[in-house]
Formats: sequence, C-alpha cells, structure tokens
Amino acid sequence: MAYWWVTRPVDLAVTALLPIAINAFIPMAAMSSVIANYFSETIVLLFGSSILAVSMEKTGLDKRIAAKFLSVIGEKLRSQLVFWFLLSAFLSAILPNAVVCASITPIAVSMLRFAGEGDIRSSRIGSKLLLYIAYGVGVGGLFSPLGGAMNLVTVDYLQQVSGQEFMYWVWVIRFLPITAVLIISNIIFMLRDVKKQDALEESKEYFKQEYKKMSKMTKAEALSLILFLAATVLAFTRSFYQKILPDLKPAYVFIVCAILSFLITDKEHNRVLKWKEVQGKIVWDLIFVFAGGLAAGNLINGSGAADAIGSIVANMGLSGGIFTVFVILAVTVILSDVTSNTATASVALPIVISIVGGLGMNPIPWIFIATIGVNLSYCLPTSIRAIPVGYGLEPKYMLKEGWKLTVIVVVLMTVVSFLLLKFVPSFSTI
Repeated sequence: MAYWWVTRPVDLAVTALLPIAINAFIPMAAMSSVIANYFSETIVLLFGSSILAVSMEKTGLDKRIAAKFLSVIGEKLRSQLVFWFLLSAFLSAILPNAVVCASITPIAVSMLRFAGEGDIRSSRIGSKLLLYIAYGVGVGGLFSPLGGAMNLVTVDYLQQVSGQEFMYWVWVIRFLPITAVLIISNIIFMLRDVKKQDALEESKEYFKQEYKKMSKMTKAEALSLILFLAATVLAFTRSFYQKILPDLKPAYVFIVCAILSFLITDKEHNRVLKWKEVQGKIVWDLIFVFAGGLAAGNLINGSGAADAIGSIVANMGLSGGIFTVFVILAVTVILSDVTSNTATASVALPIVISIVGGLGMNPIPWIFIATIGVNLSYCLPTSIRAIPVGYGLEPKYMLKEGWKLTVIVVVLMTVVSFLLLKFVPSFSTI
C-alpha cells in the first residue's frame, strides 16, 4: 500500500481498498473488523466535516474567512507556514488531532484557492502549507492527553503500571521540553528552503481591500458558521455532557450539524445544499485513504506482524541505554507511519512495558518515550496525514519531505529523551 500510495499506479482511493481484497484471499483478521474501518467513528467525523466544508463554500463563508486570514497574516510564505503550523499545534494540544486537522485543512484550502494556489498538486506553496498543518497537528497532539485517542491509551497503561490515577497536568509538564524541541526543529526544517521573498501572489493590502468589498455576512453564511463552530465546540467539550448524552460522540456531533446544514436557505428561501451537488464536492479520496490506513493497521495487528516486530525488538539485547531509547523511538515512529497512531499505541506500549520489565527497569519513563514515537509520523498518508492528501497533497512529496524530518526528529528525540531519563528524576514519575 505504501508503494502504491507513493508511485500512484492507481488512484489513492483504489489503493485504500487493498486490505479488503487481500484479506479475502489471505485471511489475517475477521473481515467484519476490516470492513468496519471504512465507516468507523473517525470516518463519520471526516464525512460530516466534509459536508460542513461544502456548506461554507456554497454560502461563500470560506472566501470571507480566507480573505480575513490573508489580510491579517499577510502574504509572506514564512508567516503563513508558521501561523498554520502553530495554530494546528495549539488546537491539537487541547482537541482530538483528527478533528483539528479535519477542521483547519478545508479553511486553509479555501484561502489557497482565493490566493490563486488552489491546485495543491502543482502548487509548492499549497503543498507545503497543507503538509505542515498535518505535522503541526501531530506535534501539538503530544502536548496533552487530549491530543488524541493514542494518548488516552498511554494514560491507561500509566495508571495500570503505577496503580494510581494519572493527572493530566503531569503529562503537560513531562512533555513540555520535548514539545518545545519538536516545534523549534519542525519550524527550522519547514523554513530551510523558503526564501524571504516567497509569498502568495497577492499582497496583504489587496486582501484587506477584498475583505472590505464583501457585503455584510448573509444569514446563510452565519448559519453555516454557527453549525461549524457548534460541531467543533461540542466535539471538544464532550466531558460536560457525556453523562447526559453518552452516545453523542464528536463524530455524531459533526453528522448532526452536517444534516442541519441541508436546511439552510438563501434569500429566496431555496436550499443552499442539495445532495447531488454536495456528493460531487465531498473529498472521497480523503475518506477512503484514511479508512484504508486504519484497515491496514487492522491487518498488521491481526496477522501477528506487530507482535513479530515486538519479538525482534525484545531479542535485540537492549540494556536501557541510549540505543534502547533510539530503537523504541524508531520502531514506534515507523509503526505510526504504516498504521494509525492509536493502533501503534495499543500494540507498542505493552511490548515496551514487557521489555523494560524484563530488564528490571521502571516502565514509566519508557512509556513516555514510546508515546513520543506513537504521536510522530511524517512519511505516509495514514491517520491524520490522509486529510491533506485527500485535498490534493501528493504522497510522493510527503515521503520526500517526511523521511528527512523523521531522521532528524528520531535523532533529536533520542538525545532529549536520554538526557531527561538520566538527569531529570521527575521524568520517571507520575
């Protein structure tokens, strides 16, 4: 699948169907569990957010938001990249990373279209911007347990090995230096080949004028904005209503708001959204590529491949030194690239605990170290990285940039993690 995604002998969505076809001939997991990935909660969430994105486009809200962002941030590519990267990182620290990426990417694409860079495949600026939104979401997701389901898996294992409740503020403190190094290194890498004069074609003043020219926000635009904000806020504040509405998870919040968006009417009381138009604008590639990655992870786990990798690592004669740190980080980063972050956490953490337990070491800092690798992946269009690919980012470009950043990050994180392990006693406690 990785080879096909990069070389593109067929469309991305077709490659995403391979797990079904292969599992039919070589059963590795229950077919029902493989098929379930193609309409999982995450896919429902992406489906709903795609409809809301179409709603913003049809009402003209996307152009209004794009013009506002461009008039404030300016046209310089460096400013744009840093802004979107930091915005993605900040939001994903307090919100599920899939929701953040699914919410921010269509807004960025709208801005790029407005600036004449809408053909992402042939746009260097567009490709870079979408790529670093995905990277920002991954880095930011590491900063708090709220960053994604993979972090909740980590919390569960920390509580199991310690026998006590894990406080979320402890996570923030432990990962603060790690996240700071990641943000700085990612930004330096991101800007290394961006010249000071590189910019979106139009000027900041032009976008200010365009924004001023726009008429007052229409009722349809306002309703589209309200539904988008409602879906986002409700998805992030689920803890407040979880007991009252236990089944209203973020995915279903987005679907509810997506359904309501079909009721929006224009001044002539005509419905703004009609299914025949909407289905042609939904980014189906995005949905299938994301699902295909989940399904591939299901086969990797079901076939025993993940356990085999764990056995290889366990037999490498690790002693708890810097090489052990490097191996755990490298393996978890690679696994995160070929499957979902959550699947990697579920597979890798018990293996890590088993390895360090056999060496008679405290598992807590090693769980933290493995979690770094679980959250970071840069090369392939699996997990959240499928979202920008669905909007036109070439997997070949993602791999070209990703492998270089992967090497840098693994080396940096090996050094930082080893220093924390050796010289910061609190890193080994909760």
